Amino acid sequence: MNLALSPAARDLMAAWLADIRSLKARSEATVTAYGADLAGFLGFQAGHMGGPMGPGPLQDVTPRDMRAWMAAERNSGVGPRSLARKLSAVKSFYRWWAERDGFDATPVLSIRSPKFERKLPRPLSVPAARDMLDRIEMQDARDWVAARDVAVVTLLYGCGLRISEALGLTGAVLPLGEGLRITGKGNKDRDVPVIPAARNAVARYAALCPHELTRAGPLFRGIRGGALNPRQVAKVVEAARLQLGLPATATPHAMRHSFATHLLDAGGDLRAIQELLGHESLSTTQAYTAVDTARLLEVYNKTHPKA
Repeated sequence: MNLALSPAARDLMAAWLADIRSLKARSEATVTAYGADLAGFLGFQAGHMGGPMGPGPLQDVTPRDMRAWMAAERNSGVGPRSLARKLSAVKSFYRWWAERDGFDATPVLSIRSPKFERKLPRPLSVPAARDMLDRIEMQDARDWVAARDVAVVTLLYGCGLRISEALGLTGAVLPLGEGLRITGKGNKDRDVPVIPAARNAVARYAALCPHELTRAGPLFRGIRGGALNPRQVAKVVEAARLQLGLPATATPHAMRHSFATHLLDAGGDLRAIQELLGHESLSTTQAYTAVDTARLLEVYNKTHPKA
Protein backbone atom coordinates (compact mmCIF):
# COMPACT_ATOMS: atom_id res chain seq x y z
CA MET A 1 0.00 0.00 0.00
CA ASN A 2 2.82 2.41 0.74
CA LEU A 3 3.99 2.19 -2.90
CA ALA A 4 0.54 3.46 -3.97
CA LEU A 5 0.72 6.59 -1.80
CA SER A 6 2.83 9.68 -1.98
CA PRO A 7 4.96 10.59 1.05
CA ALA A 8 2.54 13.43 1.81
CA ALA A 9 -0.41 11.02 1.86
CA ARG A 10 1.47 8.62 4.11
CA ASP A 11 2.27 11.50 6.47
CA LEU A 12 -1.43 12.42 6.55
CA MET A 13 -2.41 8.91 7.50
CA ALA A 14 0.27 8.72 10.20
CA ALA A 15 -0.85 12.07 11.66
CA TRP A 16 -4.47 10.93 11.81
CA LEU A 17 -3.56 7.68 13.54
CA ALA A 18 -1.38 9.56 16.03
CA ASP A 19 -4.28 11.90 16.74
CA ILE A 20 -6.82 9.17 17.48
CA ARG A 21 -4.22 7.34 19.56
CA SER A 22 -3.46 10.33 21.79
CA LEU A 23 -6.31 12.85 21.75
CA LYS A 24 -9.14 10.31 21.52
CA ALA A 25 -7.37 7.77 23.72
CA ARG A 26 -8.17 4.80 21.49
CA SER A 27 -6.60 1.45 22.29
CA GLU A 28 -3.69 0.24 20.20
CA ALA A 29 -5.89 -2.52 18.77
CA THR A 30 -8.44 0.07 17.62
CA VAL A 31 -5.75 2.26 16.07
CA THR A 32 -4.33 -0.74 14.22
CA ALA A 33 -7.79 -1.68 12.91
CA TYR A 34 -8.47 1.89 11.78
CA GLY A 35 -5.13 2.00 10.00
CA ALA A 36 -5.78 -1.29 8.21
CA ASP A 37 -9.25 -0.16 7.12
CA LEU A 38 -7.97 3.15 5.76
CA ALA A 39 -4.99 1.47 4.09
CA GLY A 40 -7.32 -0.88 2.25
CA PHE A 41 -9.45 2.02 1.05
CA LEU A 42 -6.48 4.08 -0.12
CA GLY A 43 -4.93 1.08 -1.84
CA PHE A 44 -8.15 0.45 -3.74
CA GLN A 45 -8.46 4.09 -4.83
CA ALA A 46 -4.88 4.07 -6.12
CA GLY A 47 -5.65 1.09 -8.33
CA HIS A 48 -9.06 2.46 -9.25
CA MET A 49 -7.59 5.77 -10.42
CA GLY A 50 -4.55 4.22 -12.03
CA GLY A 51 -1.72 5.90 -10.19
CA PRO A 52 -0.07 6.87 -6.90
CA MET A 53 -2.37 8.76 -4.54
CA GLY A 54 -1.38 12.13 -3.14
CA PRO A 55 -3.50 14.57 -1.09
CA GLY A 56 -4.87 16.22 -4.25
CA PRO A 57 -6.47 13.11 -5.81
CA LEU A 58 -7.64 11.96 -2.39
CA GLN A 59 -9.55 15.21 -1.90
CA ASP A 60 -11.21 14.66 -5.29
CA VAL A 61 -12.70 11.26 -4.43
CA THR A 62 -16.30 11.22 -5.68
CA PRO A 63 -19.42 9.35 -4.54
CA ARG A 64 -18.93 7.10 -7.57
CA ASP A 65 -15.40 6.26 -6.40
CA MET A 66 -16.79 5.50 -2.95
CA ARG A 67 -19.48 3.22 -4.36
CA ALA A 68 -16.89 1.42 -6.49
CA TRP A 69 -14.81 0.72 -3.37
CA MET A 70 -17.83 -0.50 -1.41
CA ALA A 71 -18.91 -2.76 -4.29
CA ALA A 72 -15.41 -4.24 -4.50
CA GLU A 73 -15.43 -4.92 -0.76
CA ARG A 74 -18.80 -6.68 -0.95
CA ASN A 75 -17.67 -8.72 -3.95
CA SER A 76 -14.63 -9.89 -1.99
CA GLY A 77 -16.90 -11.30 0.71
CA VAL A 78 -16.93 -8.44 3.22
CA GLY A 79 -20.26 -8.41 5.08
CA PRO A 80 -22.36 -5.30 5.68
CA ARG A 81 -21.33 -5.01 9.33
CA SER A 82 -17.61 -5.12 8.49
CA LEU A 83 -18.09 -2.75 5.57
CA ALA A 84 -19.89 -0.29 7.85
CA ARG A 85 -16.87 -0.39 10.18
CA LYS A 86 -14.47 0.23 7.30
CA LEU A 87 -16.58 3.12 6.02
CA SER A 88 -16.65 4.60 9.51
CA ALA A 89 -12.83 4.61 9.58
CA VAL A 90 -12.65 6.28 6.16
CA LYS A 91 -15.18 8.93 7.18
CA SER A 92 -13.33 9.55 10.42
CA PHE A 93 -10.13 10.19 8.48
CA TYR A 94 -11.80 12.54 6.00
CA ARG A 95 -13.66 14.42 8.73
CA TRP A 96 -10.40 14.98 10.62
CA TRP A 97 -8.56 15.97 7.44
CA ALA A 98 -11.28 18.37 6.26
CA GLU A 99 -11.34 20.11 9.65
CA ARG A 100 -7.56 20.40 9.64
CA ASP A 101 -7.03 21.59 6.06
CA GLY A 102 -10.38 23.19 5.29
CA PHE A 103 -11.72 21.37 2.24
CA ASP A 104 -15.16 20.00 1.44
CA ALA A 105 -15.33 16.29 2.30
CA THR A 106 -19.08 15.99 1.62
CA PRO A 107 -18.66 13.47 -1.26
CA VAL A 108 -17.15 11.01 1.23
CA LEU A 109 -19.10 11.93 4.35
CA SER A 110 -22.48 11.78 2.57
CA ILE A 111 -22.13 8.10 1.68
CA ARG A 112 -24.63 6.04 3.64
CA SER A 113 -23.49 3.12 5.69
CA PRO A 114 -24.82 -0.28 4.56
CA LYS A 115 -27.75 -1.53 6.58
CA PHE A 116 -27.26 -4.58 8.72
CA GLU A 117 -29.18 -6.31 11.45
CA ARG A 118 -27.63 -5.55 14.79
CA LYS A 119 -26.91 -8.63 16.85
CA LEU A 120 -28.80 -8.47 20.11
CA PRO A 121 -27.08 -9.50 23.32
CA ARG A 122 -27.75 -13.13 24.29
CA PRO A 123 -27.96 -13.18 28.06
CA LEU A 124 -28.29 -16.26 30.22
CA SER A 125 -31.31 -16.83 32.39
CA VAL A 126 -30.85 -16.20 36.11
CA PRO A 127 -30.74 -19.95 36.91
CA ALA A 128 -28.28 -20.56 34.05
CA ALA A 129 -26.00 -17.77 35.26
CA ARG A 130 -25.98 -19.28 38.75
CA ASP A 131 -25.32 -22.74 37.36
CA MET A 132 -22.46 -21.33 35.31
CA LEU A 133 -20.77 -19.89 38.40
CA ASP A 134 -21.22 -23.18 40.28
CA ARG A 135 -19.84 -25.21 37.37
CA ILE A 136 -16.86 -22.87 36.85
CA GLU A 137 -15.60 -23.86 40.29
CA MET A 138 -15.49 -27.52 39.25
CA GLN A 139 -13.21 -27.03 36.23
CA ASP A 140 -9.85 -27.24 38.01
CA ALA A 141 -8.73 -29.43 40.89
CA ARG A 142 -6.34 -26.75 42.14
CA ASP A 143 -8.25 -24.71 44.70
CA TRP A 144 -6.58 -21.41 43.88
CA VAL A 145 -7.18 -21.77 40.12
CA ALA A 146 -10.83 -22.66 40.65
CA ALA A 147 -11.19 -19.70 43.03
CA ARG A 148 -9.52 -17.42 40.51
CA ASP A 149 -11.85 -18.42 37.69
CA VAL A 150 -14.92 -18.00 39.90
CA ALA A 151 -13.70 -14.56 40.99
CA VAL A 152 -13.21 -13.39 37.40
CA VAL A 153 -16.59 -14.61 36.16
CA THR A 154 -18.33 -13.25 39.26
CA LEU A 155 -16.93 -9.80 38.46
CA LEU A 156 -18.32 -10.09 34.93
CA TYR A 157 -21.77 -11.11 36.11
CA GLY A 158 -21.93 -9.35 39.47
CA CYS A 159 -20.42 -6.02 38.40
CA GLY A 160 -20.93 -5.97 34.63
CA LEU A 161 -17.22 -5.69 33.84
CA ARG A 162 -15.73 -6.40 30.45
CA ILE A 163 -13.22 -9.25 30.50
CA SER A 164 -10.44 -6.76 29.69
CA GLU A 165 -11.50 -4.61 32.65
CA ALA A 166 -11.53 -7.53 35.08
CA LEU A 167 -8.14 -8.80 33.93
CA GLY A 168 -6.77 -5.26 33.97
CA LEU A 169 -7.25 -4.97 37.74
CA THR A 170 -4.13 -4.86 39.88
CA GLY A 171 -3.40 -5.90 43.42
CA ALA A 172 -4.03 -2.29 44.46
CA VAL A 173 -7.79 -3.01 44.61
CA LEU A 174 -7.28 -5.43 47.51
CA PRO A 175 -9.06 -5.77 49.80
CA LEU A 176 -12.05 -5.18 47.54
CA GLY A 177 -14.49 -2.68 49.03
CA GLU A 178 -18.09 -1.81 48.20
CA GLY A 179 -17.09 0.12 45.10
CA LEU A 180 -14.56 -0.10 42.33
CA ARG A 181 -13.26 2.55 39.93
CA ILE A 182 -12.93 1.06 36.48
CA THR A 183 -11.05 2.55 33.54
CA GLY A 184 -12.96 1.40 30.47
CA LYS A 185 -12.95 2.13 26.76
CA GLY A 186 -11.47 5.45 25.77
CA ASN A 187 -9.75 5.63 29.20
CA LYS A 188 -13.05 6.74 30.72
CA ASP A 189 -13.50 6.08 34.42
CA ARG A 190 -16.68 4.87 36.03
CA ASP A 191 -17.59 3.80 39.55
CA VAL A 192 -19.08 0.33 39.92
CA PRO A 193 -20.69 -1.05 43.08
CA VAL A 194 -19.30 -4.42 44.17
CA ILE A 195 -21.78 -6.94 45.52
CA PRO A 196 -20.81 -9.11 48.52
CA ALA A 197 -20.58 -12.25 46.34
CA ALA A 198 -17.91 -10.58 44.20
CA ARG A 199 -16.01 -9.27 47.22
CA ASN A 200 -16.04 -12.72 48.80
CA ALA A 201 -14.97 -14.46 45.58
CA VAL A 202 -12.01 -12.12 45.08
CA ALA A 203 -11.01 -12.36 48.75
CA ARG A 204 -11.02 -16.16 48.59
CA TYR A 205 -8.89 -16.14 45.45
CA ALA A 206 -6.42 -13.66 46.96
CA ALA A 207 -6.06 -15.81 50.07
CA LEU A 208 -5.37 -18.96 48.04
CA CYS A 209 -3.20 -17.51 45.27
CA PRO A 210 0.40 -18.82 45.58
CA HIS A 211 1.83 -15.78 43.78
CA GLU A 212 2.54 -12.47 45.50
CA LEU A 213 -0.18 -9.98 44.55
CA THR A 214 1.65 -6.67 44.49
CA ARG A 215 -0.13 -3.34 44.16
CA ALA A 216 1.31 -2.71 40.72
CA GLY A 217 1.05 -6.28 39.44
CA PRO A 218 -1.96 -7.98 37.86
CA LEU A 219 -4.60 -9.20 40.30
CA PHE A 220 -5.43 -12.32 38.33
CA ARG A 221 -2.46 -14.58 37.63
CA GLY A 222 -1.79 -17.46 35.29
CA ILE A 223 -0.28 -20.72 36.50
CA ARG A 224 3.28 -19.40 36.21
CA GLY A 225 2.49 -16.07 37.84
CA GLY A 226 2.08 -13.85 34.79
CA ALA A 227 -1.09 -11.99 33.89
CA LEU A 228 -4.06 -14.26 33.24
CA ASN A 229 -4.85 -14.62 29.54
CA PRO A 230 -8.48 -13.92 28.54
CA ARG A 231 -8.39 -17.02 26.35
CA GLN A 232 -8.00 -19.12 29.49
CA VAL A 233 -11.17 -17.61 30.94
CA ALA A 234 -12.99 -18.30 27.66
CA LYS A 235 -11.85 -21.95 27.74
CA VAL A 236 -13.11 -22.44 31.28
CA VAL A 237 -16.48 -20.87 30.46
CA GLU A 238 -16.71 -22.98 27.30
CA ALA A 239 -16.10 -26.19 29.25
CA ALA A 240 -18.74 -25.22 31.81
CA ARG A 241 -21.37 -24.30 29.23
CA LEU A 242 -20.83 -27.58 27.35
CA GLN A 243 -21.36 -29.51 30.58
CA LEU A 244 -24.53 -27.50 31.28
CA GLY A 245 -25.85 -27.85 27.74
CA LEU A 246 -25.90 -24.09 27.21
CA PRO A 247 -25.62 -22.56 23.72
CA ALA A 248 -22.38 -21.30 22.16
CA THR A 249 -23.50 -17.75 22.97
CA ALA A 250 -22.80 -18.46 26.66
CA THR A 251 -19.41 -16.71 26.64
CA PRO A 252 -17.62 -14.57 29.24
CA HIS A 253 -19.11 -11.48 27.57
CA ALA A 254 -22.58 -13.03 27.91
CA MET A 255 -22.15 -12.80 31.68
CA ARG A 256 -21.87 -9.01 31.32
CA HIS A 257 -24.96 -9.02 29.10
CA SER A 258 -26.75 -11.08 31.73
CA PHE A 259 -25.82 -8.56 34.43
CA ALA A 260 -27.48 -5.78 32.44
CA THR A 261 -30.55 -7.74 31.42
CA HIS A 262 -31.23 -9.06 34.91
CA LEU A 263 -30.93 -5.53 36.31
CA LEU A 264 -33.40 -4.33 33.69
CA ASP A 265 -35.77 -7.20 34.53
CA ALA A 266 -35.62 -6.14 38.17
CA GLY A 267 -36.70 -2.61 37.29
CA GLY A 268 -33.31 -0.99 36.87
CA ASP A 269 -33.14 2.43 35.21
CA LEU A 270 -31.70 2.35 31.69
CA ARG A 271 -29.52 5.44 32.28
CA ALA A 272 -28.11 3.95 35.46
CA ILE A 273 -27.34 0.68 33.66
CA GLN A 274 -25.64 2.67 30.90
CA GLU A 275 -23.33 4.25 33.48
CA LEU A 276 -22.62 0.92 35.17
CA LEU A 277 -21.68 -0.69 31.86
CA GLY A 278 -19.64 2.27 30.66
CA HIS A 279 -21.55 2.60 27.39
CA GLU A 280 -20.79 5.84 25.61
CA SER A 281 -24.18 5.87 23.88
CA LEU A 282 -27.57 5.07 25.40
CA SER A 283 -28.51 3.35 22.13
CA THR A 284 -25.98 0.63 22.95
CA THR A 285 -27.67 0.00 26.29
CA GLN A 286 -31.11 0.11 24.69
CA ALA A 287 -30.27 -3.15 22.95
CA TYR A 288 -31.13 -4.78 26.27
CA THR A 289 -34.69 -3.46 26.08
CA ALA A 290 -34.98 -5.18 22.69
CA VAL A 291 -33.82 -8.41 24.31
CA ASP A 292 -36.33 -7.97 27.10
CA THR A 293 -39.16 -7.28 24.64
CA ALA A 294 -38.20 -10.22 22.43
CA ARG A 295 -38.25 -12.58 25.42
CA LEU A 296 -41.59 -11.17 26.58
CA LEU A 297 -43.12 -11.75 23.14
CA GLU A 298 -41.76 -15.29 23.07
CA VAL A 299 -43.40 -16.08 26.41
CA TYR A 300 -46.62 -14.39 25.27
CA ASN A 301 -46.79 -16.44 22.07
CA LYS A 302 -46.22 -19.69 23.94
CA THR A 303 -48.61 -19.11 26.82
CA HIS A 304 -51.37 -16.69 25.85
CA PRO A 305 -54.65 -18.59 25.31
CA LYS A 306 -55.42 -16.63 22.14
CA ALA A 307 -51.93 -16.98 20.66
